[in-house]
Amino acid sequence: LSELEALMERMKRLQEDKEDEEASQEEMATRFEKEKKESLLVISGGICAFPVQFCLCFSRNKYVTFDDEIVSTDVSRYVEDPGFGYKDFARRGEDHLPTFRAQDYTWENHGFSLVNRLYSDIGHLLDEKFRMVYNLTYNTMATHEDVDTTTLRRALFNYVHCMYGIRYDDYDYGEVNQLLERSLKVYIKTVTCYPERTTKRMYDSYWRQFKHSEKVHVNLLLMEARMQAELLYALRAITRHLT
Repeated sequence: LSELEALMERMKRLQEDKEDEEASQEEMATRFEKEKKESLLVISGGICAFPVQFCLCFSRNKYVTFDDEIVSTDVSRYVEDPGFGYKDFARRGEDHLPTFRAQDYTWENHGFSLVNRLYSDIGHLLDEKFRMVYNLTYNTMATHEDVDTTTLRRALFNYVHCMYGIRYDDYDYGEVNQLLERSLKVYIKTVTCYPERTTKRMYDSYWRQFKHSEKVHVNLLLMEARMQAELLYALRAITRHLT
């Protein structure tokens, strides 16, 4: 099977399995913990796998991508603090990683109303933006038409939140591993956490049969998922402070 046909077959199988039997809450919690820990091993430009000598090394202004493309970057001219950047929400190797249970503080039930109180109507604008990007679809996958891509879009969105330690109790994270292959996970973490390191070769390395418009939609989903994750953490902290 081609990459596209294999992905569509997995989507179809997941839908059939969901209709036949749903995973238990315990199983879904275990799958989330596994995916969360594995996301810490995904490194911009490559996946850090054991043994250690196969991990990619980075210097201050240069790094090697997973496709051996050498890229130099210097973003210090654009920022006041060159040392400021993304850090994983937990250290690698920790047994008990922190989890943000989305059911305890959701955008729809908590964040939306609070941000509207802090800045009139901004909640409506943000919510419209989140919904528009999430629901944006032509119901196509490359040359195939009338395809329901909901499962795939949700996997992309929830994987970004998983990288930030956010868990949805009603989502089976086993779907993430079945729908998002290795090169795509590398691309997701790079775009989401280290956008300045993104290369065209990385962009070309996944979903080769898809249209550019579909891959651009992936970028939009990743950026909106990251923004919502950051807002959830910030607004939850504000809520705790106010109460």
